[in-house]
Amino acid sequence: MGEALSIDGTVEKLESGWRLAVSPPGAWASPAAVDPEAEWLDADCPGTAAGALEAHGLWDRSAPTSLHDKDIWYRRRLDAVGDVRLVFEGLATIADIYIDDRLLFRSTSMFAPREATLTLEGSETLSIAFRSLDRYLEGLKGPRARWKPRMIDDQRLRLVRTTLIGHMPGWCPKFDVVGPWRPVRLIREGANPVIGTAMRADLDGRTGILDVTLTLTKPLPDGEAATIACAGATARLEPRGMQLKARLEIADIAPWWPHSHGVPTLHTVTATLGEAPIRLGRVGFRRIELDRGADGRGFQLLVNRVPVFCRGAVWTPSDPVGLPARPDLLANDLRPALEAGINMLRVAGTFVYEADAFHRLCDELGILVWQDLMLANFDYPSKDADWCAALKEETSALLTRLQHSPSLAVLCGGSEIAQQAAMMGLPAQTDPTPWFETIIRPIAAKLRPDIVLVPSSPCGGSLPFTADGGPTHYYGVGAYCRPLEDARRAEVRFASECLAFANLPDQATLDAHLPVQPMHDPRWKAATPRDAGASWDFEDVRDYYLEHLFGVDARRLRIEDGARYLDLSRAVTAEIAERTIDEWRRPASSTAGALMLLWKDLQVGAGWGAVDATGRPKSVWHALKRAFRPLRLILTDEGVNGLGVHLVNDRPDAVTGTLRLICLRDGATPVVAGSRAVNLDGHSGLTLSAFDILGAFFDVSHAYRFGPAAHDVTVARFEDDAGMVLAEAFHLLPEAMTMRTDVGLRARVEGGDGDWRLAVSCRRAACYVHIADRAYRGEEDWFHLLPDTEKTIQLVGPAGASAPSGAVSALNGDRQADYALIDGVSDATAIAGARMGGQR
Repeated sequence: MGEALSIDGTVEKLESGWRLAVSPPGAWASPAAVDPEAEWLDADCPGTAAGALEAHGLWDRSAPTSLHDKDIWYRRRLDAVGDVRLVFEGLATIADIYIDDRLLFRSTSMFAPREATLTLEGSETLSIAFRSLDRYLEGLKGPRARWKPRMIDDQRLRLVRTTLIGHMPGWCPKFDVVGPWRPVRLIREGANPVIGTAMRADLDGRTGILDVTLTLTKPLPDGEAATIACAGATARLEPRGMQLKARLEIADIAPWWPHSHGVPTLHTVTATLGEAPIRLGRVGFRRIELDRGADGRGFQLLVNRVPVFCRGAVWTPSDPVGLPARPDLLANDLRPALEAGINMLRVAGTFVYEADAFHRLCDELGILVWQDLMLANFDYPSKDADWCAALKEETSALLTRLQHSPSLAVLCGGSEIAQQAAMMGLPAQTDPTPWFETIIRPIAAKLRPDIVLVPSSPCGGSLPFTADGGPTHYYGVGAYCRPLEDARRAEVRFASECLAFANLPDQATLDAHLPVQPMHDPRWKAATPRDAGASWDFEDVRDYYLEHLFGVDARRLRIEDGARYLDLSRAVTAEIAERTIDEWRRPASSTAGALMLLWKDLQVGAGWGAVDATGRPKSVWHALKRAFRPLRLILTDEGVNGLGVHLVNDRPDAVTGTLRLICLRDGATPVVAGSRAVNLDGHSGLTLSAFDILGAFFDVSHAYRFGPAAHDVTVARFEDDAGMVLAEAFHLLPEAMTMRTDVGLRARVEGGDGDWRLAVSCRRAACYVHIADRAYRGEEDWFHLLPDTEKTIQLVGPAGASAPSGAVSALNGDRQADYALIDGVSDATAIAGARMGGQR
């Protein structure tokens, strides 16, 4: 994963010293023609022109101006002397590279690295002219497309290897990506004889197998020993011409697991040539296989022979303007993903390949990666030799730099290509991705034979987009406004996209970054996702479920009580996400994965993201965090069969405890209860009927309807032998969530010195309890709370923030509980009908 360069101590990252200038397209034919009066601005590398101009106050992401209609120039001085290699890891997109006034080459792919070998005297200027993409497309011609996707604004982009960021109206803002978005490196001839490494790690039972190949600048001197070492085992490196090769077999190796199922153990690999140790990088020993099931239509990933329910999201760049590659910035986004329990992220074909640091972090954190090629929706020119060569080059580069990344699990040919062809009416026998078999599969077989290959997402059903075969983009629950029961009826095998809703940010984000009238202000609507050409947007979808699940008139509520409308809207998307994931995680489900669209919003507003554009989790993030827990207790409505009680244990260790079930009337009075001892092995699950736990008939699902419901809340708890609650699940009749009464909310601040906690309790079951604090968020939020049970929640806030001060509310509560510290003492007040920042 880029480690081959790290073995040579003479690598210089050309990060500083860059300056940027903007010109009309074609105005400066070469560096000698640059206007001497041009304004040059400091710029970062890696980085983008938009990011640099934004830093100078000359570009605004809230009102982005075009950059594709301009030439963007970058330049810096080179001080190196002698023979060097210049390596450009990513140039967006049409780039002419010069040394002084001499053209080295032109790059026409954003995704393929380029390099040049040259001799420097120590006073040269390196210039990169990023030519206008608009001007380049004007003269570009290709074969006639058999279909044209509406979601992309320029059909000619299928002919160019560049990102679709900025070209998908209704999906993302018009952010034009131009510049050296990946590192530029200068490599001097060094004393180190190793110029390349190839490592491949595998797991055979409990034995780790490591194959290593080192490529040398010259043969080793006679008699000089060379060895490889990993995890306490050592093997001799055998010379093979200009290469050294070795195989290590390591018994009882600690394997690499996704964090949900074990420990993502990494092992350092070190080569020793003579007396000189060289750190080659880290590897993880794991085996990934695909189980298609008895009918050949399944899509179950096995990691180390264990079925893994893959849960996560479609990844979005940390910053779609700057496309950062810094590990600290990427870690800021990946930590909330880990906290939410995500064990898979899909890098989709609509965006960009991620930086090496992203993949290293996924290796360390135990997050599987589903990697699309940067292809989406188009009818690509698969018979064009130059296009195929460019795709081959970028795929080889991608898999070479990720050659020993254990987190890489799936390589996919792109997003919605087969689906688009089928929906446009092409015959079922049409192969919309012929290049996958002729180009991609051979490269993967050579470089990464250990990963799962998918021609296109979705694919595998009777039609590419049907849910009951292979990976699918499932929007039955969602855009197609199907009832929640459709998640089971559709027999989804693997949802590589799902659960796209206009998810509202917390009020603190809206107040700070989008202080406009919700729903109606044009700035609000500009941030609301929609499909191009559709007469509806995803807030209409959310309103549909708001009315059907909570029984309210969404339009009337929006007009008469806007704050209540926003709270219900936040709750309903959380309800849908949690119930749908629970449906798919129950042991008898045919579904083996669910990746939500998207991870993070590209701009502040009611976007698809689980976290908003500032990085603050939304209500749906908290719902996913509960649904994704490795030890998960689930209640499902099985109609006349009562409630299904499902306990799933993804962790490797067995759990023992007591499963308790209780039904409450008016959210407070127990009417029936039961318990059962449970012993559950690691990596397993069980399903019981609520009738078995209760030991007698009780209309727990209110399916028989022999009169009014005798209860409104059912709670299941799994407790260890000491009475500690290990997992909890709720089933609520619809009225219980939204009928407001005094639930007796109380809140108390605890701790201090930056370690703040909030103790919350209630007299009646409280639904969708929410903490509203302008400086802090709760590690848990939008949760249900049992009566007479105090729940302590860690508060998360910026360093140096003042003491917490805010309010706790419940969806079924008629008053909120304010909290604050007054003279160092916690003060709590329940206020009927009060609001804080627009929230009840």
